Parts: sequence; C-alpha cells; structure tokens
Amino acid sequence: MNTALQGKKGLVVGIANAQSIAWGCARAFRDAGAELAVTWFNDKARPHVEPLAQQLQAPIALPLDVEQPGQMEAVFAAIEQRWGRLDFVLHSIAFAPKSDLHGRVTDSSREGFGRAMDISCHSFARMARLAEPLMKDGGSLMTMSYVGAEEVIPDYGLMGPVKAALEASTRYMAAELGPSGIRVNAVSPGPLATRAASGIPNFDALLDEAVRRAPLRRRVDIAEVGALCVFLASDAATAMTGGTLYVDAGFHIL
Repeated sequence: MNTALQGKKGLVVGIANAQSIAWGCARAFRDAGAELAVTWFNDKARPHVEPLAQQLQAPIALPLDVEQPGQMEAVFAAIEQRWGRLDFVLHSIAFAPKSDLHGRVTDSSREGFGRAMDISCHSFARMARLAEPLMKDGGSLMTMSYVGAEEVIPDYGLMGPVKAALEASTRYMAAELGPSGIRVNAVSPGPLATRAASGIPNFDALLDEAVRRAPLRRRVDIAEVGALCVFLASDAATAMTGGTLYVDAGFHIL
C-alpha cells in the first residue's frame, strides 16, 4: 500500500467527471493516504462529481466557480474550520470562450482573453494566496499546463499564451512562497481525451499526432498524471519547486 501522503490534507479543484485529469489525481492522492476536499463547478456538474467525492470519502465537497465572488473564500474557510491546515492544492481548471478559442490569437477579444486568463491563470494565484496561511509547515501547489505554452500547437490558439502565463506565474510564486516552504510546480501532460480538451478544434488529430510523435508511441492516461502529482505532493519532492514537469510519453522533446 502506498502511504506517501498518509496524514496529509489536500484540495483538488477541477473534477468534472471520471475522465478528468483532476479525478485521476484525486484518486491517486486518496490511494496514497491523503484526506481530500473537492469542488464541483456548478449545479449541472454536481451530480457527476458528488458520487466521485463519495468514492474519495471527501469530508469537504463544495461548489467552486472561480468567477463567483466569495465561493473560493468559502472553500478555504471550510478547510480551515475542518482541518486548520492544508498540505497541498491541485488546480486543474481552464476555460476560454469558444469564439476566441476557435479563432486566431490575433483576433481574440479583450473580454475573451481577459476571461481566459482570469479563470485559467489568475485563479491559481488567488488559491495560493488563500492556501498560504494554512500551509504553516510548508506545502505543495500544483497546476496543469500543456506544451502549447512553449511551442505553437495547431488549433490550441488562445490557450497557448494563457498557459505560458500560468507557467511564468508558477515560477514567480515559487520564488515568493519558497521562504515559507511552499513549493509551486506546473505539470504538463500529453493530450488527454477529457471533456475540457474536446473544445479544442481538431482535437482527435492532435491526439493522433501525439501518438505518432511521442518517443513512447502512446498516449498518457490520468493515472500516470496522478502518480506524478502524488510525488510532487509528498515529502520526496521537498526540494522541487518552480518547474514544469512533463508527463507526455516524451512528446515535448520532438
């Protein structure tokens, strides 16, 4: 039995269904002994997430739409009341309006660009700010990126600059929070067939290209992403911060 996270308390944000990257990570965290708080996006998502929260035996399960004032604060207040501390956070949410995502970055609207940046990037900084006082003995903050942050991936569009900002924010927050023992890392999986990814134009072609190019000649799965995140949340990774770690069958090297 994996006990790497025994006694640790973590927050997982971004579970939409059993195909979500966040679900693969949450399941791995729980299997490693962690106690979890989880969130669902809205009332429409709740019936899909609540049964998964029950499987995780999560004592805290609450709505979290990062655009709604007060919801994020309510989640962290519930964590403080129940546990009084927090050891790790997984941020696995991203969004861009369809009209902006499906067009050129050059043509993106100010509103769409700003909204994508707020939900996909700045929400991670807001979570870090709320987590900091609960991580009295240090902790681990993790977010999800993609290779489109550093190279142009056809049809990835607006999310490329947004993920680049997320990776830069990860480095800056790692520098700022490091003196408190709080580590901040980005995880960059290969393309996965999640509901969120299905909004990217020609996504099936992107999946096929990943298999063709990757040295391991296969896709990754959510359990493999979860295994890396367990390591990052554990005491085995206490000297690792500010990085972008790839779990993509080697796709990013070619």
